Amino acid sequence: MGIFGMFGKSFDKKVQDAAAAINAAGIGVRDLRAVINGKVVTLEGVADSLEAKGRAVAEFNKMVKTENTFNKIEVAAASGAPTAKPPLASPSAPGWTTGGETVHEVVPGDTLSALAKKYYGNGNLYMKIFEANRDILNDPNLIKVGQKLKIPK
Repeated sequence: MGIFGMFGKSFDKKVQDAAAAINAAGIGVRDLRAVINGKVVTLEGVADSLEAKGRAVAEFNKMVKTENTFNKIEVAAASGAPTAKPPLASPSAPGWTTGGETVHEVVPGDTLSALAKKYYGNGNLYMKIFEANRDILNDPNLIKVGQKLKIPK
């Protein structure tokens, strides 16, 4: 997609088109997705190497001007699976478990859809999280940094 193809599109559309183009480019990144928070974008996915991870972000930044782009692309282990992250056990970190219940503290870039993808592997299950947090949420599209959300099993 050339630069002229980007004129006239909304920011969200440009971001999604850029992520799709990078997924299709065969540069060693798969399942690339972009989480948008204003003009800040967080890229998530799995890269075959550190070089592919860096190239994906560089290509993205050539296609879309953001206020900031966060690179949360994981580098796959030799087996092809993402590298393991240490378990989160502290309430100061998002996604801790207390009393058998997982709690996620909202950070910039989070959406219920992204949280559903993270915890359930399916972003379409976002309403499960919304329903479990009706006591603090009125709209599934409006979550705030610092909120502590229950993540039901």
